[in-house]
Amino acid sequence: MPRALITGITGQDGLYLAELLVAKGYDVFGMIRGQNNPKMDLVRNAVPEVELIAGDLSDVSGLTRVLRAAEPDEVYNLGAISYVAYSWENASLTTDITGKGVLHMLEATRLYAGDEPASVKFYQASSSEMFGKVQEVPQSESTLLWPRSPYGVAKVFGHYMTINYRESYGMHASSGILFNHESPRRGPEFVTRKVTQAVARIKLGLQSELVLGNLDAKRDWGFAGDYVDAMWRMLQQPEADDYVIATGETHSIRELLDVAFETVGIVDWAPYVRQDPRFMRPAEVDLLIGDPSKAKAVLGWKPQVAFSELIQMMVENDLDEQSALVR
Repeated sequence: MPRALITGITGQDGLYLAELLVAKGYDVFGMIRGQNNPKMDLVRNAVPEVELIAGDLSDVSGLTRVLRAAEPDEVYNLGAISYVAYSWENASLTTDITGKGVLHMLEATRLYAGDEPASVKFYQASSSEMFGKVQEVPQSESTLLWPRSPYGVAKVFGHYMTINYRESYGMHASSGILFNHESPRRGPEFVTRKVTQAVARIKLGLQSELVLGNLDAKRDWGFAGDYVDAMWRMLQQPEADDYVIATGETHSIRELLDVAFETVGIVDWAPYVRQDPRFMRPAEVDLLIGDPSKAKAVLGWKPQVAFSELIQMMVENDLDEQSALVR
């Protein structure tokens, strides 16, 4: 049976990827930070087949021990501080984990692989936030990167370091430049889940308003369950490469609000939504839309869940969750 190691397994991508790999017959190992991590039970309940190993992206020697314990054929590096707004509050920690953590994982994997650097396939979770102040629309693998947040800068470092290890050491190291991908497992600090959770609470009479920042920002939103399939497909290729994973469609926050409120039967959401400058980014990324044609042509990948289906799925999940809390 093939063996896989996933860092960042407690996040939405880690859980969906673990489920996918288990279904494909993999032995799956998940790296988790700290023996008493509060999300440990989340993983055990969602994917009980996964074996958890303690490790930290800031500790190269510890990562080497994790690799020796897991003996993976594939490494999926999803671990990061991934909340963009937080990266302005703590740019240093974001850089250490989201940026240098990639270097540490690459180096540990290289050392573990020894004389056969391509024997362990490596996936790096890059991000559309690297495009930042976009230089062309849509964005492809060759678009100039111009990050607009400390998080985006850290992701650019990890992205280019992955390319460098591929070219310098012959590692089978690929990056997925994933555009925004959401699910019912998304944390409530992210705008999509913040909206769907608030809409459910407003419908149930548990909340009176939703406070947001820029309603005109546009994103390319897809379903996280679709995107982890693309990750796996990258590591099945004979040659490593970088791929944009996106829907090729863009939607504004206003459109997100339209679909979310319509799901609960509210047509005019204006009375429930208030803008607050505190939620505006210091440097906004106004329009992100990916060109996934390379992933479609080479990987045979395409998204399965449409934007409206995704938001409806999330609202319905939050209605169930919030209803259960008040019973």
